Amino acid sequence: MTDSRSSAAATALSYLPQSRHLATIIPGPRSSALHRERQEQVTDGFGTVLPVFIDRADGGILQDVDGNRLIDFASGIAVTSIGASNRRVGERVAAQLERFTHTCFMVTEYESFTQVAKWLNEHVPGDFEKRTALFSTGAEAVENAVKIARSATGRSRVLVFDEAYHGRSLMTMAMTAKENPYRLNFGPFPNEIVRAASANPLRPANAPASGAGATAGNNDDGASPAGAGVAAAALASVEATLLEHGPDSFAAMVIEPIQGEGGFVVPAPGFLKGLRSLADKYGIVLVMDEIQAGMGRTGTLFASEYEGVAGDITLTAKALGDGVPLSAVTGRAGLMNAVHAGGLGGTYAGNPLACEAALAVFEAFEDGTLLANAQAIEETVRELLEPLVAETGVVAEFRGRGAMLALEFADRGTLEPRPDLVREVSARCHQQGVLTLSCGTYGNVIRLLPPLVISQELLRDGLQVLRQAIIDVAVGQPAREDTAPSFA
Repeated sequence: MTDSRSSAAATALSYLPQSRHLATIIPGPRSSALHRERQEQVTDGFGTVLPVFIDRADGGILQDVDGNRLIDFASGIAVTSIGASNRRVGERVAAQLERFTHTCFMVTEYESFTQVAKWLNEHVPGDFEKRTALFSTGAEAVENAVKIARSATGRSRVLVFDEAYHGRSLMTMAMTAKENPYRLNFGPFPNEIVRAASANPLRPANAPASGAGATAGNNDDGASPAGAGVAAAALASVEATLLEHGPDSFAAMVIEPIQGEGGFVVPAPGFLKGLRSLADKYGIVLVMDEIQAGMGRTGTLFASEYEGVAGDITLTAKALGDGVPLSAVTGRAGLMNAVHAGGLGGTYAGNPLACEAALAVFEAFEDGTLLANAQAIEETVRELLEPLVAETGVVAEFRGRGAMLALEFADRGTLEPRPDLVREVSARCHQQGVLTLSCGTYGNVIRLLPPLVISQELLRDGLQVLRQAIIDVAVGQPAREDTAPSFA
């Protein structure tokens, strides 16, 4: 990170060198031993991306128990956006810890809950009076948004979209599109959930996984006439779905402005505005699920700002508390107040430690540096990775915004998904000390979620490893077989 973009990083602890370092192979012997213990004690229902145990984290670095320093391109799945050991977060949480850890806001109140709500009411998109309710997890926020919409409208159905992800609770599993691992073996699910087409520029609605009408190439975000056609066709399909089921039966439509687990899909321009118009036309509550894309991740505070669209209700979580569990439902005052007293809440909802963490996060965004960092991250990632679309026959699309970016792997021409390549590329990155994540309906997308405080030098180092891994896999270059540290 250059000097002009370094002020936000000043609030992060600087105990760890911001450089990649391999002391052992990955995973190392201590991590391997701890993983064996984990297998003896923890349910197999929890998966893991990389079986290393972290001892400390700082800035863009995760240091494991074997002394390896890994470059963090995950941020705890978009959670630790201002660093996993941010100084101000630690100070505020520690001070609160000395006063009290919990009272339950529904029993006795505390000011930090109200202050978090006030900030969100002022900053969430929408030129109207707002109210906020705080909870603990993203899934809770989604479920409570549905409750609020049903209470306000007297309707029951909820419209969701292809490639959506909204959580792991029973209701949010029904709203989530991806079967494995999220829905598999867990049904039956709640009724009244209806799925509609999304506006994926690479894979238009109703097109098969392979042989789709789109051609692999750089994502123009739907700005071309073809992209505009994708939005129009998807909106026509959405309205047809509403009419099929009766539009006056829908309480809410819930959409991610950039679909997360579905593959970091940026909808074709005009789609979100079209959904806003449909919601207004039929009296449906438009819910913007900004749980992953919000809180500065895309270079604006909220991803929906790119299209100038405001939800009637907006959901935040993940980066809201920088790792301390907190979620929020912010919406039109009339909607939020439609629920009877006592109808919303939860024992841990808006825990005071989490509220203090959120107030520290808000402070970090005050000077604009973090948003500038997100935009600078996008510039660097585009510079190094976007050319792979033309340079290889396996990267079908580069897409995303800010520090929420992705590469989709598919055969050129047919767009047949290649999750096998994603697994191989990720394994090579992990071996070399770069943590990457995958996503997508077909598991064929590598997603990048670096902390907004990562230095440019560290970012470029990790991207070079990823770039080379993709090139090597694309041409069939054998994997390295290092059995000892390869660099200092």
